[in-house]
Amino acid sequence: MWNRRNKLGVAVLMMVLGLVVVLARVASSHCDTLDGPVVSDARAALDKGDVTPVLKWVTKDNEGEIRAAFKRTLAVRAKGADAKELADMYFFETLVRLHRAGEGAPYSGLKPAGQVEPVVKAADDALAAGSADALAKEIGKAAETGVRERFARVLEAKKHAGDSVEAGREYVEAYVGYVHYVEALHVLIASRSVHHEGAKD
Repeated sequence: MWNRRNKLGVAVLMMVLGLVVVLARVASSHCDTLDGPVVSDARAALDKGDVTPVLKWVTKDNEGEIRAAFKRTLAVRAKGADAKELADMYFFETLVRLHRAGEGAPYSGLKPAGQVEPVVKAADDALAAGSADALAKEIGKAAETGVRERFARVLEAKKHAGDSVEAGREYVEAYVGYVHYVEALHVLIASRSVHHEGAKD
């Protein structure tokens, strides 16, 4: 029999999966942007003529292809400004494509600069500053606000849950939203890297 508990379980699962997919998309779009960390390392490697800084972005199996692409890119970019721009873009595309392939994720091309989500930028800024204090505080504050708002809603609805069937349904709706939110937060906090988990789905 398909009871309420089964329905709630499916709803929680769908919510968690939705959050994982959204966060994975954020992470993947970060890697796919022209101002993301993969391309930033690629620019530095090309300017120095040393492929080493970008090898961390690909699996060992793809290292040979990146080394070959790097060598070709250096040869072509020496032929003038237009050739340099074209060669660099070829290398960026190759590197990001192989990076995504190493995660088991599809590649849909490079995205323009400036498309990094604010939360991802904040994560990068924390790394640059050498401290996660501000980032952790901001994320914790957002999670706390979300929990408190849902808690207040369900607590208020609970006071009137017995007044009528409609009031009882409003309570159940508030309760389900509250519990799903808390459970989804817990799953995300307790999970491994969302970037890699989402990439393998």
